[in-house]
Amino acid sequence: MSSHTRPPQPGIRLHVDLGGDPRPHRSAKIEAHLRVDVAADGAPTDLPAVQLAVIIAVDVAESNRAAVRYALPSALRALPDRISFAVLGSGPEPVRCYPRGADEWAVADREERRRAAFVAGSLPLHREGPRPAGYAPWAARARALLAGRPVSVRHLVLITDGSSAVGETRLEEELEAYAGQFTCDVFAVGTDWAPDPLLTLAERLHGTAEFVDDGELGHAVTAAVHRLRRVHTPQLPIEVTVRPSVRQVSLSEKAPRPHRLGRLPQPGRPHRWRFPTYQWQQGRRDYLLTLVADSDADPMETELQFAMVSIGDVHAPVIARWHLPEQSPPHTPTGTDSVRDLNATARMRKALRQGLTALQEHRPDTAEDRLGQAARLAAQLGTDWVLDEIRTVADIEDAAAGLVRPRAVDAGALGPLILRAGSRPGGPLADAVGARPGPRCGGCGTPAGSEARYCIACGEKLL
Repeated sequence: MSSHTRPPQPGIRLHVDLGGDPRPHRSAKIEAHLRVDVAADGAPTDLPAVQLAVIIAVDVAESNRAAVRYALPSALRALPDRISFAVLGSGPEPVRCYPRGADEWAVADREERRRAAFVAGSLPLHREGPRPAGYAPWAARARALLAGRPVSVRHLVLITDGSSAVGETRLEEELEAYAGQFTCDVFAVGTDWAPDPLLTLAERLHGTAEFVDDGELGHAVTAAVHRLRRVHTPQLPIEVTVRPSVRQVSLSEKAPRPHRLGRLPQPGRPHRWRFPTYQWQQGRRDYLLTLVADSDADPMETELQFAMVSIGDVHAPVIARWHLPEQSPPHTPTGTDSVRDLNATARMRKALRQGLTALQEHRPDTAEDRLGQAARLAAQLGTDWVLDEIRTVADIEDAAAGLVRPRAVDAGALGPLILRAGSRPGGPLADAVGARPGPRCGGCGTPAGSEARYCIACGEKLL
């Protein structure tokens, strides 16, 4: 184990770009782009393996055993020393294949890796007959196992060929109950899986979903474990404290990957919400904060602090005013374009995914329309990877005008493209800007954003 002590919080810079001043309404929407820059100041390169627990779950039918026959032992032999691990197979319920006996977890060393790789050769897989429908049982079994392993990073690696997906009914309900207790990467093998539930797992459990060929699976699982070791901070909540006129709050991660964030109310603080985020590494993240506010009790044409965004000890305010068009010209804050681009990027991903799905479902007119939208937005944003994806299934006649002509494509080959459209990382929208130094509260000493009016901790007015 490393002798270094990892700092409880990385170096953080936070900047808020507002989408523009709202017009007075009982349910006005205010959007802000949160740019978070993280520097792992003084942290060791890799998280000690003893702080990781990983479940490798194999949801594959017996007829597809060849897909995991060599990859799974290879991935097990590559596990780092002292990592906690378990292997799940199915027969028909998700069952623990390794470790054997009463122990729920194994701790990797040379002997444990050798034994696990050997036992993986007899891994129980789906056979003909009844079994639970969908991925909810796999997620529930992983949750039960991981709950008993209180380490820094708890992660599920799900390898699936889609053989459990038919009749999926409980996945959203299951994820709603415990989203955030662990993270998940999904690797799809074969050709018979449906993309949507895999993308749901990745979006809700803060991981990735990708298609891998049989020969790449072992390397992909190994790379996922190594990626976990580069996590600097396993969980870093983003807190949003709002003024009483704000009725709804939502926050979604847009880059590097799209993730849906669940919000947790804070007992005794009715206007404060916490959004847990996971697996922070050095680099940049982009979030879209959406507030729904009522203008009835607020003054017009006066700058108001609608929210304070907090990440650890770093704070930044969300400041806007109710704009009356007939009285004054609109105030366009710096950063308005970044909010517009953030929304355009989300629409581009959605259009690409819908266009590919329409091709898979043999709806060429819809496919042409959605792929055209994706091409136009990609040209506008300079997102070359989207244009490259479209070129695999269509001829782009004029990207800027959104003119594409879909080609005849094997529907079975579209699944991997749909996964990439929904889970592929995207680059940051703009260079990160550090928050300007702000004041501290004279009462409790809590630091605040440079334009804050009130203390985030005690509510006192800042001088």
